[in-house]
Amino acid sequence: MPNYWLMKSEPDTFSIDDLKRLKVSPWDGVRNYQARNFMKEMKQDDLVFFYHSSCSPPGIAGIARIDKEAYPDHTSWDPNSDYFDSKSSETDPKWVMVDVAFVEKWSSILTLTTLKQSPVLADMLLTKKGSRLSVMPITKNEWEYITTMLKT
Repeated sequence: MPNYWLMKSEPDTFSIDDLKRLKVSPWDGVRNYQARNFMKEMKQDDLVFFYHSSCSPPGIAGIARIDKEAYPDHTSWDPNSDYFDSKSSETDPKWVMVDVAFVEKWSSILTLTTLKQSPVLADMLLTKKGSRLSVMPITKNEWEYITTMLKT
């Protein structure tokens, strides 16, 4: 039984189209402790809503799945990386990444505005005011409801 997640990426940095082209890619550069802890909980074959953020309009662009469970994010100890963290090292890594695999791209973005209009999703982390996490859990009911929204 898979768990369900939502992972945000700015499409000009890494989009659903990039993942489709690559088929599988590391999800690196997460530098929030709560988001990191969620990534540590991810299991192979968990399902992920791929969310485009910091764009117009923001929303869910498709589905990915976890291909490889959490392992040290080597970009954190690379001083030439945008994701460098001087407190992280190979011997004491502070950050993790997972590998995600492309599943499907949706024909249109399911926008944040649309998600927020649904009373069923009122308790979803994404729709709560001030929610800025780049990685968050999704309940099975939220997952099923959102996937049915596409069919209406």
